[in-house]
Amino acid sequence: MTDLNTQSPEDPSASPFTQVPIEITISVGTARPKVKELLDLSPNSVLPLDRAVDDPVELFIGDRLIARGVLEELDGKRAGQLAVRLTEVADMKNGLE
Repeated sequence: MTDLNTQSPEDPSASPFTQVPIEITISVGTARPKVKELLDLSPNSVLPLDRAVDDPVELFIGDRLIARGVLEELDGKRAGQLAVRLTEVADMKNGLE
């Protein structure tokens, strides 16, 4: 086991916490159906969102906005998989405006 007291406090990558996975939620939009419309949903129903396909997406950790970006489709062995190209990244001390 590593002695945590011997790690440099100036080097954040020396912390064992840097290896902990973080879940990031990507928000592509919000739907606001009426209750009647919600109750009428079935397979193949279309639920319109408040954003267009080319609009930026928002990245959240919990309820904190950490970045914005655009959706892309990967190529090669990962063809068809979605990814996000970041266009803005929050200052982790002050957030994203």
